[in-house]
Amino acid sequence: MTDHDATRRRFLIQATVAASALPLLAKMAMQPAHAALPMLPLDNAQAKALNYAEDAATVKNPMFKAGSSCANCQFFTADTGACAIFPTFGVNPKGWCSGWAAKPA
Repeated sequence: MTDHDATRRRFLIQATVAASALPLLAKMAMQPAHAALPMLPLDNAQAKALNYAEDAATVKNPMFKAGSSCANCQFFTADTGACAIFPTFGVNPKGWCSGWAAKPA
Protein backbone atom coordinates (compact mmCIF):
# COMPACT_ATOMS: atom_id res chain seq x y z
CA MET A 1 0.00 0.00 0.00
CA THR A 2 1.37 3.42 -0.88
CA ASP A 3 1.40 6.49 1.33
CA HIS A 4 -1.23 8.00 -0.95
CA ASP A 5 -3.60 5.06 -0.36
CA ALA A 6 -3.09 5.22 3.43
CA THR A 7 -3.75 8.95 3.49
CA ARG A 8 -6.86 8.52 1.36
CA ARG A 9 -8.13 5.68 3.58
CA ARG A 10 -7.54 7.77 6.75
CA PHE A 11 -9.40 10.70 5.16
CA LEU A 12 -12.37 8.51 4.19
CA ILE A 13 -12.61 7.05 7.71
CA GLN A 14 -12.45 10.49 9.33
CA ALA A 15 -15.04 11.87 6.90
CA THR A 16 -17.39 8.96 7.66
CA VAL A 17 -17.04 9.48 11.42
CA ALA A 18 -17.62 13.22 11.06
CA ALA A 19 -20.67 12.71 8.85
CA SER A 20 -22.19 10.24 11.30
CA ALA A 21 -21.74 12.74 14.14
CA LEU A 22 -23.61 15.55 12.36
CA PRO A 23 -27.15 14.49 13.41
CA LEU A 24 -26.06 14.30 17.05
CA LEU A 25 -24.38 17.71 16.88
CA ALA A 26 -27.47 19.21 15.23
CA LYS A 27 -29.70 17.80 17.98
CA MET A 28 -27.40 19.19 20.67
CA ALA A 29 -27.37 22.62 19.01
CA MET A 30 -31.17 22.77 19.12
CA GLN A 31 -31.32 22.17 22.88
CA PRO A 32 -30.82 24.93 25.46
CA ALA A 33 -27.44 25.03 27.18
CA HIS A 34 -29.07 23.85 30.39
CA ALA A 35 -32.63 22.83 30.99
CA ALA A 36 -34.41 24.47 33.90
CA LEU A 37 -34.33 22.27 36.97
CA PRO A 38 -37.54 21.63 38.89
CA MET A 39 -37.59 23.35 42.27
CA LEU A 40 -36.80 21.24 45.33
CA PRO A 41 -40.07 20.14 46.95
CA LEU A 42 -40.25 20.76 50.68
CA ASP A 43 -41.53 17.23 51.23
CA ASN A 44 -38.40 15.71 49.64
CA ALA A 45 -36.81 13.26 52.12
CA GLN A 46 -33.31 14.73 51.73
CA ALA A 47 -34.66 18.28 52.04
CA LYS A 48 -36.38 17.31 55.29
CA ALA A 49 -33.26 15.57 56.60
CA LEU A 50 -31.19 18.71 55.95
CA ASN A 51 -33.88 21.09 57.30
CA TYR A 52 -34.19 22.90 53.94
CA ALA A 53 -36.21 26.11 54.07
CA GLU A 54 -37.07 28.24 51.03
CA ASP A 55 -36.52 31.40 53.07
CA ALA A 56 -33.48 31.63 55.35
CA ALA A 57 -35.22 34.39 57.35
CA THR A 58 -37.63 31.78 58.75
CA VAL A 59 -34.96 29.29 59.91
CA LYS A 60 -34.88 28.44 63.62
CA ASN A 61 -32.19 25.74 63.36
CA PRO A 62 -29.31 26.15 65.90
CA MET A 63 -26.80 25.49 63.09
CA PHE A 64 -28.04 28.54 61.17
CA LYS A 65 -25.57 31.43 60.94
CA ALA A 66 -26.97 34.90 60.36
CA GLY A 67 -26.52 35.96 56.75
CA SER A 68 -26.16 32.44 55.39
CA SER A 69 -28.33 31.40 52.44
CA CYS A 70 -28.13 29.26 49.32
CA ALA A 71 -26.87 32.31 47.41
CA ASN A 72 -23.64 32.39 49.43
CA CYS A 73 -23.18 28.61 49.80
CA GLN A 74 -20.32 26.83 48.05
CA PHE A 75 -22.71 24.15 46.73
CA PHE A 76 -24.99 26.63 44.92
CA THR A 77 -24.59 27.58 41.25
CA ALA A 78 -26.23 30.95 40.60
CA ASP A 79 -26.42 30.51 36.79
CA THR A 80 -28.71 27.50 37.00
CA GLY A 81 -30.11 27.65 40.54
CA ALA A 82 -28.65 24.18 41.03
CA CYS A 83 -27.29 22.81 44.29
CA ALA A 84 -24.70 20.04 44.47
CA ILE A 85 -26.43 18.66 47.57
CA PHE A 86 -29.73 18.32 45.66
CA PRO A 87 -28.37 17.53 42.17
CA THR A 88 -31.68 17.03 40.33
CA PHE A 89 -33.39 20.12 41.75
CA GLY A 90 -33.05 23.87 41.76
CA VAL A 91 -33.17 25.74 45.07
CA ASN A 92 -34.24 29.22 46.06
CA PRO A 93 -31.19 31.52 46.41
CA LYS A 94 -32.82 32.89 49.58
CA GLY A 95 -33.16 29.36 50.99
CA TRP A 96 -30.99 27.52 53.52
CA CYS A 97 -30.23 23.97 54.66
CA SER A 98 -27.97 22.45 57.30
CA GLY A 99 -25.51 21.44 54.55
CA TRP A 100 -24.67 25.14 54.03
CA ALA A 101 -20.96 25.93 53.71
CA ALA A 102 -19.46 29.35 53.03
CA LYS A 103 -18.08 29.97 49.55
CA PRO A 104 -14.30 30.10 49.60
CA ALA A 105 -12.97 33.64 49.53
